[in-house]
Amino acid sequence: MRKEGKTNVMRVLDGKKISYESHSYEPDAGLSGEEIAGILGEDPGKVFKTLVTQGKSGAYYVFVVPVQAELDLKKAAKASGEKAIRMIKQKELLPLTGYIHGGCSPIGMKKPFRTFIHETAVGMDKVFVSAGKVGFQIELAPEDLIRVAGCTVADIV
Repeated sequence: MRKEGKTNVMRVLDGKKISYESHSYEPDAGLSGEEIAGILGEDPGKVFKTLVTQGKSGAYYVFVVPVQAELDLKKAAKASGEKAIRMIKQKELLPLTGYIHGGCSPIGMKKPFRTFIHETAVGMDKVFVSAGKVGFQIELAPEDLIRVAGCTVADIV
């Protein structure tokens, strides 16, 4: 672990007494999710990215999907009960969530948003998500992630 210490995500998990393992790597927001999975020496199917969207109603939604998969906007709209969903612009991310592109986590956002996780996470022994800062990932049981982030499990890719 580098000297920066704990991220907000880690503090949230510590506060809820949820067990996790943290991993750090040289921070580079240009790395793809597949490249991060390679650095971690993990199957990309276990490494998840956090995507923030806005529905036609104006409500925001968070989708957690495997890094090698693409969010299906039609399935996302159906899961959230919206007519349509769009990805938010990168410049909207920080003021909305408190996280920057490449360091967005479903845990510890400024405000809670309805969050959905792809169904493949269920049944895995562990999953990886951003620890809220570029260069940091956390590894935890999917049921703990689902509980702490308030995720709904859905087919969204």
